[in-house]
Amino acid sequence: MIQPLPLFIGLRYMRARRRNRFVSFISASSMLGIAVGVMALITVLSVMNGFEKELRERILGMVSHATVQDYEGSLQDWAGLIPELEGMPDVTGVAPFVRGEVMLTRGSAVTGALLRGVDPEREASVSEVADNVVAGSLANLEAGSWQIVLGSRLAQELGVGLGDPLNLVTPEVRASAAGILPRMRRFEVAGIFDVDMAQYDGSLALIHLTDAQRLLRLEEGISGIRLEFTDLMIAPERVRGIARSLPGDYLVSDWTMQHRNFFRAVAMEKTVMFIILMLIVGVAAFNIVSTLIMAVQDKQADIAILRTLGARPATVMAVFVIQGSLLGLLGTLVGTGAGIGLAFNVETIVPAIEQWLGLEFISGDVYWISELPSDLRWPDVWRITGSAVVLSLLATLYPAWRAARTAPAEALRYE
Repeated sequence: MIQPLPLFIGLRYMRARRRNRFVSFISASSMLGIAVGVMALITVLSVMNGFEKELRERILGMVSHATVQDYEGSLQDWAGLIPELEGMPDVTGVAPFVRGEVMLTRGSAVTGALLRGVDPEREASVSEVADNVVAGSLANLEAGSWQIVLGSRLAQELGVGLGDPLNLVTPEVRASAAGILPRMRRFEVAGIFDVDMAQYDGSLALIHLTDAQRLLRLEEGISGIRLEFTDLMIAPERVRGIARSLPGDYLVSDWTMQHRNFFRAVAMEKTVMFIILMLIVGVAAFNIVSTLIMAVQDKQADIAILRTLGARPATVMAVFVIQGSLLGLLGTLVGTGAGIGLAFNVETIVPAIEQWLGLEFISGDVYWISELPSDLRWPDVWRITGSAVVLSLLATLYPAWRAARTAPAEALRYE
């Protein structure tokens, strides 16, 4: 016989064929509910972790880890700052940039765009655009050549390809004999990039830094300097050190300041989703209460005989705690295995379902990304499984307490 006695009896009740099929059905539904809840929690949190990671990497691949700007808007003494910034701890890339909003036209096609003037030689150290050019090259941008590199969606919207001309219109105007006219310049497409983010593929246009200065009339000034660190997570700490060490007053910001609200919203959504899906586990745990209450009613005679033979109330209580805990533990283990398997394969399963149904769950025109990523984190798995086991254990206490209070004489009166 398995020792101790409560474990032996609890396992025996789990293995025994039940006389009451309804009790068996409730037991199975409790296990299934916990399994589904745990599986859903692991899968959903893994997808949200993957979504957050993918966005962070793609956004920071385009906007850099930190930015140095002037409070007046135009940074004039930037040439002397670059060597100083390159000597800062953990800085791996430094690149000047010019930023502005323009309008691009080609025939009847007209669209707004975010213009960024860059130094092609330095841009690769702070951004991933050069690694994602699908036609042409970022190196084709030369000072005075009036070449432009477009996002893939932007090029598609304008109907242009490599070597095609287009017109760029700035918000500034100039006076002429014909009246007030917008400033316009003809460019030639020197490259097309695709970073698989609709926000940038559909709105970003790159030209040479010198051309941008002339076009936006900044003279020798720039909009700011972009920085890249060895690790994006150290950016807030390094930015404070850079702000203290730079001579003069500069506006130094990092990626957590520029996108703080967005990543806070993602973190809040993860917390809310965890609470909502944990309610599924809570409902399944409540079913364990129902299962054990009916099991106690079904085993009244057995409980009375155990008490008559000398079993203490704590022993009887332990029997039903073990029985209910085993239901919760089995459901948790099944749900954990299914959730881990689904989280590791969601990037394969979802496209297969989309192809089978002929639907697109995540459209790149609506969302920031066009694929469903997954990033399984083991701390989340332990937190979910631990919560499910604790809820299952708590659900057993009241029915087990009721079983321990069974009076042998009353239970055997009609036997």
